Amino acid sequence: MKEYAVHKTMLPCGEEYAYRKAESRLSGGGEKTVVLIHGNLSSSVHWQTTIEALEPEYTVYAPDMRGFGDSSYNREFNSLGELAAELMELTDALGIGDCYLVGWSTGGGVAMEFAAARPEQVKGLILLDSVPPAGYPMFKKGPDLQPILTEPLTTRDEVASDPVQIIPAVNALTSGDRDTMQYIWNLTIFNLNKPSDEDYEVLLDGTMKQRCPVDVAYSLLKFNIVDRLQSIKCPITIMHGEKDIVVPIAWAQASFPLYGENAKKVIFENAGHSPISDVPDEFFAALRTAIESE
Repeated sequence: MKEYAVHKTMLPCGEEYAYRKAESRLSGGGEKTVVLIHGNLSSSVHWQTTIEALEPEYTVYAPDMRGFGDSSYNREFNSLGELAAELMELTDALGIGDCYLVGWSTGGGVAMEFAAARPEQVKGLILLDSVPPAGYPMFKKGPDLQPILTEPLTTRDEVASDPVQIIPAVNALTSGDRDTMQYIWNLTIFNLNKPSDEDYEVLLDGTMKQRCPVDVAYSLLKFNIVDRLQSIKCPITIMHGEKDIVVPIAWAQASFPLYGENAKKVIFENAGHSPISDVPDEFFAALRTAIESE
């Protein structure tokens, strides 16, 4: 896996954002700019193979959002809209105009918020195994640690106290327990295809820098952009792994009508939550097609 240098810039909001960048290798530079928005328990590091695949044709940016990777975390956040606002500040600071947004998982929700707020800037929206437009529900757990589907979580304190989805990740991050974090990734993200040992260590390095797991989970719980989807004017492509166990394909299929009849759908039959690693060639080809068709 090719590694890209980290750059940093201070934003008006008071947070310092880190990002990775690749200039197009085409003569005269790429005419299209792509911004890659990572998901939870990850960072811009997890986009490095995608950056490498895209950089021959496009200029590519992959930021670390607040509390992730090498970006600062000066205050908590409670919505994906806050992160989207900071990414807008980042594009302004870096002189990024028209762009294509690719949002993976949590990053999909952030990308939707961005595209709804700045429809004139976003020329294409690609959602990869994204959180649904109506948010990511969480439920109280019974004595057997199974979700009680009639008792949804509603408060930040309830989210922080979740014994299955939150506490293990929080404990692993705060204690630097890479073994537990790798177990979580093997169970949920890399359950179909694991990276090489060398690459896995680099990816874990990026994951272990996260400081905001409760913020993210609560923001996903409260996220709902259904009534503002009509504000997104650019073409939308939804890409999803058929074997995703983090955001089940049934959730994606139920959400398809919300995006409008012109939204395109790409289902990766042999992928889970990470088509980036499960079916890289198929994903990169579909990503280029989505960008070029917009």
